[in-house]
Amino acid sequence: MSLESESGLSGDVLPGVLSESLHAELVAFRRDLHMHPELGNQEFRTTAAIKERLELAGLRPRVLGSGTGLVCDIGLAEGERPGEQLLALRADIDALPIPDTKDGCPYRSTVPDRAHACGHDVHTTVVLGAGLVLADLHAKGLLPRPVRLIFQPAEEVLPGGALSSIADGVLTDVGRILAVHCDPRVEAGKIGLRHGAITSACDCLEVALDGPGGHTARPHLTTDLVTAAARVAVDVPALIARRVDTRVGLALTWGRIESGHAPNVVPQHAELSGTVRCLDLEAWRQAPDIVHAAIDEVATLHRAKSEITYIRGVPPVVNDRQATELLHRAMVARCGTRSVETTQQSLGGEDFSWYLEHVPGALARLGVRRPGEHRVRDLHQGDFDADEHAITVGVEMFTAAAFLDAATAER
Repeated sequence: MSLESESGLSGDVLPGVLSESLHAELVAFRRDLHMHPELGNQEFRTTAAIKERLELAGLRPRVLGSGTGLVCDIGLAEGERPGEQLLALRADIDALPIPDTKDGCPYRSTVPDRAHACGHDVHTTVVLGAGLVLADLHAKGLLPRPVRLIFQPAEEVLPGGALSSIADGVLTDVGRILAVHCDPRVEAGKIGLRHGAITSACDCLEVALDGPGGHTARPHLTTDLVTAAARVAVDVPALIARRVDTRVGLALTWGRIESGHAPNVVPQHAELSGTVRCLDLEAWRQAPDIVHAAIDEVATLHRAKSEITYIRGVPPVVNDRQATELLHRAMVARCGTRSVETTQQSLGGEDFSWYLEHVPGALARLGVRRPGEHRVRDLHQGDFDADEHAITVGVEMFTAAAFLDAATAER
């Protein structure tokens, strides 16, 4: 592919294409991770596997202070500071506490009730592969400027391992950061992009309701906590929706409600838990006060004492325009103009957003749906899987982005 028309660079071929042998190795690496999923802050085997492969390529990865996750610079000697700000490529390495239900899959999880059901094994393999390709190019004197790899633990653990990684210095000297997230709605060979918010804020909420119980024959002498909990479950989301601009998409969805032990006893305690999601950054900042007020109002109406634990999660991922355009140019240079789709803002949360509080960057939705497959193997489901052609797509997009970013910096 000519670079004159696609990227503005001179030459016939954009460096950084994945070889067939390395693709096969990366597929095997991904499948090994898939078979041995580890939860957030417990990714010791995963960290060791990444570290071993990077060191085999002559690199010097540093394990993060938490004991899992790594950071690794390509093109810098140990202790050397870059002359200009770095491009960083970020992957998340943890799995989910759910069973793998892919019957007959040769690389199905071997760990009970643990699965890479969000594609973090793919994300990790993509960044590892990009790092290996770029390290080889650096050894040949072809890498125009250094690149940093970030393998982050605990993305699934609120408020996200990104915060501890940032505190550990992974963003020092970084000027721009890129990431991918698997999207089973997008066909493998394509990516989804958008400027601005591409994910939503996500917080967790725990509510305890208390009051005097008693016999169900005399509910007037009790605080009817079952009814109070039911009204909180139904009325609070409706109240919240009426206290903000509907366009900000502030929504409370319950995932658990518990109360009582016997059919003829009014209980003294009830619990609810759920998630608060929001499309808008400013509304997210106001959400705790709005939610607290609505719960207190409904609980008081039913004579219940409420105790609220509002757990801050992550803000929306807001893609920087220039970083998004960099990913677009890189993908077009590799796969052509039809390989990029405009995607919608998701209500899912992603702690990549914390990096973007410090440096500009962008997240792309990496297509992993097999061509011709109509059933969507959705994220956070036990049968989730990915078309492994997405590994090549992600690697080559990232290596192209590294060259295009360097060319932009030189202008």
